[in-house]
Amino acid sequence: MIEDDSSASAALCASESGSSSELHQDDDWNGEGDTLHEECGVFGIVGADDAAALTALGLHALQHRGQEAAGIATYDGEHFHLERRFGLVGDNFSNSDVLERLPGNVSIGHNRYSTAGGAGLRNVQPLFAELEGGGIAVAHNGQFTNAMTLRRSLIKRGAIFQSTSDSEVVLQLIAKSRESDIIDRFIDAIRQMEGGYALVALTRKKLIGARDPLGIRPLVLGDLNGSPVFASETCALDMIGAKFVREVKNGEVIVCTKEDGIRSFHPFAERPARLDIFEYIYFSRPDSFIAGRSVYEVRKSLGAELAKECPLDVDVVVPVPDSGVPAALGYAQEIGIPFELGIVRNHYVGRTFIEPTQQIRALGVRLKHSANRSQVEGKRIVLVDDSLVRGTTSSKIVQMMRDAGAKEVHMLLASPPITHSDFYGIDTPDRKKLLAAQMNLESMRKYIGADSLGFVSIDGVYRACGFDRRNPDAPQFTDHCFTGDYPTDLVDFEGEENHRAPGLLKD
Repeated sequence: MIEDDSSASAALCASESGSSSELHQDDDWNGEGDTLHEECGVFGIVGADDAAALTALGLHALQHRGQEAAGIATYDGEHFHLERRFGLVGDNFSNSDVLERLPGNVSIGHNRYSTAGGAGLRNVQPLFAELEGGGIAVAHNGQFTNAMTLRRSLIKRGAIFQSTSDSEVVLQLIAKSRESDIIDRFIDAIRQMEGGYALVALTRKKLIGARDPLGIRPLVLGDLNGSPVFASETCALDMIGAKFVREVKNGEVIVCTKEDGIRSFHPFAERPARLDIFEYIYFSRPDSFIAGRSVYEVRKSLGAELAKECPLDVDVVVPVPDSGVPAALGYAQEIGIPFELGIVRNHYVGRTFIEPTQQIRALGVRLKHSANRSQVEGKRIVLVDDSLVRGTTSSKIVQMMRDAGAKEVHMLLASPPITHSDFYGIDTPDRKKLLAAQMNLESMRKYIGADSLGFVSIDGVYRACGFDRRNPDAPQFTDHCFTGDYPTDLVDFEGEENHRAPGLLKD
């Protein structure tokens, strides 16, 4: 095993024989929120027949980015149409009656994961407003880190808000802008915003796509038989048979019309792109390409890096499904140990369908994961997962493997320890509830009950993405959850970097 090292770039591994000082442990933690929740997904298309149906298909491909609600807006040449529903895309937008209420050859759509307290229909996107120059619908993925500050200022100036979503701040800023052209008003609005976002907007004549100045949130441009398409990921282009054209550049605003084609604007000073590294580790679908890299191949490479940094003498490699599968495969291939599905996931479980008594809560992890006893009994196994958040689910899975007869249970993570909260659209717990922010490596190992615990190093993540190492002076990605290096001003969270501050909803 590799020795524990305090440097940010070192691999972290601890075994049962190791020794470290015990850090604070919150005994009141439960399994709720013991994961990095999805962000959101956006999609847009102009100049296509059945634009709403194509948008529904695109959102279906992006369903992994948000499952709580979905919405589609269209324009038919005379009127805007808007349908917003709770639940999955397939449950709401496969009905021909719904799609018939969304006529037009231009459309935008949004999948949503809502944060606590924000699951109201008024917050489901796209949001629409009727302005002096005509209507506009807006949807975005990410979070504006100065939205609360701007919201308070707008309210003082007489603005009336109908939602608690930070997306509405964009609409209000467009409405208040003194520019005459809608594109200039749009650019005037986003110039006032801080944070990470991918944004699509729909006017009477235009489809607009925009990406934050650092490119923290992903957005791609595609083409479907001459119709421009925007999507959070390339998998949505594949779904409708569209051709990938290019990534929307960081800080770029692209305006599309069927008649005039594509126009590109660059309203921000040029800066190096810093995509959120979690798009590779967890969020994006494995068959997507992000910044020219296959997400699947990066995840396999993360497993290979784990094998180099934390080699183990075990009998079988077991992925924690589904996000741990590519990394586990990479680990097994690199180290030459059999890969087996020692855990079977039930894909048909959402919220608990039985009244959540304490007894049912205790069984919660078994509703989603079951041990495949034939592959773990009597064996030394290593579990491979993408990340460790609170640790409660990991501890239950470790115990499940022991109950299934595993002789040894080791755990490896295809990301470094998560020590800081996110402020750019990922729903992370308060820092005080992040296991790695409160415990050292040996304490974490004891908490989850594994025989050993290891994390890939931060440099290992960068190597998996094709770099020699992380550049400390100019990081190639946004990796603040591991390093605390926040790439933008956290205006609404001044002095609160150590805590997950309440605010407007992230989308």
